[in-house]
Amino acid sequence: MVLLLGPMKHPFSSANDPTLLYLFGGTLGLLIIASVIGWALAKRASSDAAKVTMMNLNARTRAWWGMVAVFAAALAAGNVGTTVLFGLCSFMALREFITLTPTKPGDHRTLFWVFFIITPLHYYYLATQWYGMFLILIPVYAFLFVPMRTVLAGDCERFLERTAKIQWGLMICVYCISHAPAILWLDLPALNGHNAKLLFWFVAIVEMSDVMQYVWGKTCGRRKIAPNVSPGKTWEGFIGGGLTTMALGAALWWATPFTIAQAAGMAALVVIMGFAGGLVMSAIKRDRGVKDWGGAIAGHGGFMDRLDSLAFAAPVFFHVTGYFFR
Repeated sequence: MVLLLGPMKHPFSSANDPTLLYLFGGTLGLLIIASVIGWALAKRASSDAAKVTMMNLNARTRAWWGMVAVFAAALAAGNVGTTVLFGLCSFMALREFITLTPTKPGDHRTLFWVFFIITPLHYYYLATQWYGMFLILIPVYAFLFVPMRTVLAGDCERFLERTAKIQWGLMICVYCISHAPAILWLDLPALNGHNAKLLFWFVAIVEMSDVMQYVWGKTCGRRKIAPNVSPGKTWEGFIGGGLTTMALGAALWWATPFTIAQAAGMAALVVIMGFAGGLVMSAIKRDRGVKDWGGAIAGHGGFMDRLDSLAFAAPVFFHVTGYFFR
């Protein structure tokens, strides 16, 4: 088990990996094209509805500029810098999750441990490659600690529900999301330590899957998959967006340790898990009566609105890649 992660190495800079620079260059080109198209369409919009739509689209594009810039800076800082970035994202996503799930005074000391002890400790174990503790801290020790600490407050009202919400938040927002930066530490001989481009590939596939399913759903969507959960998700959007994303994943196989066929298959795995993650997290939002997890990212909602698909896809992608390609 401990061999899944490679020995500690000096983090590679993105400047030392031409492939990663090519990937970011392509992303930059796409953002420029999207910005120009958005500007042109906004100029042509005449109706109020069209203007609102274009304002939202351009806000999303501007937010993508910022997110890509931050991601690029983190990768340039090396494995530890990227791990810290995802740790901050987990913290913010967990904050949004807990905000939407009511807590009581008896939970506050437990939440202090969750936010300021368990979450940083979990990412510390990842950054120092203590894989055993990274793997079991939250699903074993934190799972047991949360109810133990909460029960000391003596508040039994909805105790099981309150405890389960905190445990769920830790698992989704911290444990699952942390498997994305864990890709950087995988021992993959085919990449020779340049795992940053595989992390880029994974994040790109997750996000492009969401975008392509949205585009296909808007243009061709007819049959809804779960109308009571997420009315915008259709079979046409899922299948069309999934196939498009698989084609993209296969086209970028050269940035991975996979063959073309394997890259398409791994992309399909990410698409399926990401779709499931988005659907599950949508069900939680519907239960809470909200549209978005927050408003931290203009045009996108909150951190969890951008990380819901990644949270479900990252652990599966990490372990499948580690098992078959290390």
